[in-house]
Amino acid sequence: MFGKKRILWLHPLCIFLYACPYESPMALDEKPIQLIDTSYVGYWYGIVKDGSDYFGIEALDIRKQSDSTYNIIRYGKAIKGNMILPDTAYFTGFVSRLGETLYMNIESSLVEIINKAKKKPEVKTSKIYYLAAIGLRHDTLTVKTVTDNFAGMNPRFRSPADLRQFILSQIAANKNIFDDVYRLSYKKMQRPF
Repeated sequence: MFGKKRILWLHPLCIFLYACPYESPMALDEKPIQLIDTSYVGYWYGIVKDGSDYFGIEALDIRKQSDSTYNIIRYGKAIKGNMILPDTAYFTGFVSRLGETLYMNIESSLVEIINKAKKKPEVKTSKIYYLAAIGLRHDTLTVKTVTDNFAGMNPRFRSPADLRQFILSQIAANKNIFDDVYRLSYKKMQRPF
């Protein structure tokens, strides 16, 4: 039987476990431009609840990787009923500015396994980005993911400039591009290790 199986190896910032984020083949900038802001560096703790019996506990360990990129380790534990699903993921991210809003471009990998009749399956890995508006106030980090349906079915952006322009046009038209349920807040804490 022929078929394609997609495996998402890394789920950025736990929000992507709970929401359907937009998977972009490109970031909002060709390469990192903004210097890192050391106020985002640290250990952040948050709790996610979706209104049902589902909730998650997670922490983000954000560290400087270079002058313009961050290392992000996401430690998560999702709980639904009596099931506990631990998850740890590793990412690289960089910030882009669109107007007055900062967006984290979170780099991940998408692995596709393409099954072929009587042949060894083909494994194809591609780089993808998730986009999230971020904000910082006192000791609270807020994260709002760009939702999968913000651009309709199968959007085709040819460049980061196209993607940026579309997001700005949607915001100017007062259209919500963010997931309504899963807006996360994290409190800064001392690293437990």
